[in-house]
This record gives sequence, C-alpha cells and structure tokens, in this order.
Amino acid sequence: MSGPAVRIEEGGARHTLARPVSREGTGLHSGRSVGVELRPAEAGTGIRFRRMDLEDEPVLAASVRNVTGVEWETVLGKGEGSVRTVEHVLAAVAAFRVDDLEIALEGPEPPALDGSSAPWCEALAEAGREEIGGTVEVLAVTRPIEVTEGDSTYSVTPYDGYRASAEIRFEHPTIGSQFASVAVEAEAFCDEIAAARTFGLESWHEPLKEKGLALGASHENTVVLTDDGLATGVELRRPDEFVRHKLIDMVGDLALVGLPVRGHVLAVRPGHRGNVALARRLAREAEAARTPGPVLDIHEILEYIPHRYPFLLVDRIVEFEAGRRILGLKNVTINEPFFQGHFPGHPVMPGVLIVEAMGQVGGLLLMNEFERPEEKVVYFMSLDDVKWRKPVFPGDQILFELEMLRFRGRICRMHGTARVDGDVVAEATMMAQVVDR
Repeated sequence: MSGPAVRIEEGGARHTLARPVSREGTGLHSGRSVGVELRPAEAGTGIRFRRMDLEDEPVLAASVRNVTGVEWETVLGKGEGSVRTVEHVLAAVAAFRVDDLEIALEGPEPPALDGSSAPWCEALAEAGREEIGGTVEVLAVTRPIEVTEGDSTYSVTPYDGYRASAEIRFEHPTIGSQFASVAVEAEAFCDEIAAARTFGLESWHEPLKEKGLALGASHENTVVLTDDGLATGVELRRPDEFVRHKLIDMVGDLALVGLPVRGHVLAVRPGHRGNVALARRLAREAEAARTPGPVLDIHEILEYIPHRYPFLLVDRIVEFEAGRRILGLKNVTINEPFFQGHFPGHPVMPGVLIVEAMGQVGGLLLMNEFERPEEKVVYFMSLDDVKWRKPVFPGDQILFELEMLRFRGRICRMHGTARVDGDVVAEATMMAQVVDR
C-alpha cells in the first residue's frame, strides 16, 4: 500500500516583490470602484489580502481553508471582511512564483481591469521580484491523483515542472470543444494564457445581477456572446480564448493550496467548484505528506478491528493523519448478503449499514492513540445529525472521510462524510469510546 500521493520538497529561495505596485478599476461582480496595491511581504507570510477599506483592516490568507464561495467566482472569508474574485490576480502571482505578498484592497475584490490576467502580469513585471530569506516548499506529485466534482474531472500526474491543461465543451457555435495547455511560469503564462478574458452570454446578465453578480461586467472586461455568436463589437483575442481563460481560473484557484505545484494538472470541463475541490485534495495530500500515518489493506485492517464477514464493511484505508483524519473505502458489490432482502429487484445498501461502515473507518482513526490497538475495541455512544443524501447501489465505491473533533481520555467525537463519485451520500457526527477487548 502507498501513502500520500505527493511529497514536500525544497524549491529554492522565497521571493516577494521588489517594490509596491498599484492598479485601480471596477470590480467584476461588486461593480464598485476599487484600488489595489501589491506590496512586498516578509518571508514565510505567504499570500494575504488586506481590506484597507474596513476599520480594522482585516487580513485574510489566500488559502483553500478560507474559501466560502465558488459560484461564478472564488470567494474567501465571510461577511463584511470577505474578498471575492481572487482567481485572476492569484493566477499571475502563481506564474511569477511570488511566495510572499500582501494584496491591499480598497474594496471587496480586485479590479477586473480588462477581465484577464494580463494587467496583473504587467503589474508584477513592473514591480520586479526579489529574493528574501527562507526556503519555499514545493508540492511534488509522485503518483496520479484524480478528482471528480459534478461535471468537472481532474487528473494530476508527476511532471518535471508545473503544467496546466484543460478541455472544455460548450454547446455554443463560437466555443464548442477547445483544448489548451501551458507551462505555469511567468513567460509562457503571460505570452500564451494571460490575455484571455472572462466570458458570458448576454442572457446570463440579468439573472446574475439579481444574485448580486456581474454588476461590473461590460464589453470592456468580458467576452459577451449572443445565443449564436459574438455580441456586436466583440472580437476574440484568440479563437480558443475561452479555454485559455478557464486555465487562468484553474491556476488561480489552485494557488490557494499555498504551495507551488510540481505536476501536470489535466482538467475536463473545469469550474471554480471543481478547481477548489482539487485544491482541497492537494492541500490534504500535503498535510498527509508532512504527518504520514499507516495506510492499511484488508489484511492489516483485520488486525485492528474485530469485525468479520458479513459485518466487516471497510476494504481499505487510503489516507491517515494521526489524531486528525482518515479516508477509507468500501466497494459495494451485488454479492453483499444484505441485498438478498434490501430490496429484491431493486438492491439498495441500507442506510444504517452505511453509517456502520463509517463508524468502522472512524474506529480505525484511533489506532495510533493507544499502545497495542489490536487489544482495543471501539463502542459507539451516540449519533447526531445523521443525514442520507443519495442511495448507494451495487457497483458503487464509497469513500468515507472521518475528522476528529475532540478526543479526551478514551472518548472521542468525530464527523463523518460518505461520498460516491464525489457526491455526498451520507454524513453524521458520532461519539465513541475505546475499551479493552
């Protein structure tokens, strides 16, 4: 069995900007006039947004942990101090390999400028890059990672460098199917990708405005399409400008991992929701690489928990972070004994057994908390907020993720989520006690 799909490597000296640089314009979604200053920052502080327009000037890290919105844009934080539409500036920052930077905003989002990343490339080139103290860590992909979120699919494979590729398919005569690929480094990104603008149909504008979105969108910052072509006066910078802009969004969203990536990211129908799901996965892989734990096959699982056929409901542990988190798999086959009666002619996995399987994975999360775990057994004490979202059928593979919320003495509280093909099928919060066998 293999451990995390990435390793953390040293990537040379950290860099910030040589001097501050400013831009101003209108926010794409807020419609507000806003100024921004990109400022040098101290080594190790990472990329941070500062809301200069608010009284306490709150600071928000550009981290996937802070993502709160992925509908038509990527949003960090909640409430008045949130920052929206961060992806275009972050894409350029990632390409220039700026590790420490403060983005000081006079409003809720960076200005849209021309709707692409090209003005941000120009700003970063104007500011220059300066080496500072410390060593940057790089997330190096060591084996394939696959993520599916809705219609978006992603594959990340080992690669000597950072490359992003994307394919899109739109039922629109001007777009259709498009593919593009770019090396994520300053020269290639700025020359090949950065000038691609955001795009949308004229018919989308009013529904988006009703949601408080696209209030600053215009022909100056958006490629506007009619149902059968380009709007009057709109010209493309490249025939495949649409997929190139999707690459900007993807690179910007993946910057929220917080580490430069060494790997090839290939996406089919990427979107903000899928991009952020992949960023979360890469961040989890990085955490696992820093704090590796055991990864168990079925033979090792049998050494740790007392369950046996037909009540052993976990096949493999694929990720383990001691005292924090565990991922386990259950392959559901038509040969499961419960399908004989649940239900003949329409087999559906009983919801209580999904929760039981979740509990077995959660029990394995405790394995490193005690000496001789093979001499322990886990008794569950309570279940709260149990929800079943979708049915599970033969042929499904359930991925269980358990996170430890609290652990004192021999009693722990965990939250579990079960997913099939990226969709949540069940979730629950559970309390358990560890006792001697």
